[in-house]
Amino acid sequence: MDASKQVRDFIITNFLYGDGANLKDDTSLLDSGTIDSTGVLELIMFLEETFKLKIDPEDITPENLDSVQKIVRFLSHKPAVAVSAA
Repeated sequence: MDASKQVRDFIITNFLYGDGANLKDDTSLLDSGTIDSTGVLELIMFLEETFKLKIDPEDITPENLDSVQKIVRFLSHKPAVAVSAA
């Protein structure tokens, strides 16, 4: 499954309760009221767990996380972190 579909499915399931008819890839998640500050934290946790990366506080900006399109672009430039077996 590609990143765009995974992100889109997460947003539809967790914030739009299955109704993604009006969600376009460039829809502002904040301006549309789709997510709020708590939702941003949930989104970050999902991205870190799903894509095995660390999102730094300075990366938490609307330029990186405010639409499916921006999130996918951000993910494409963010390196995955090595997961060590404990």
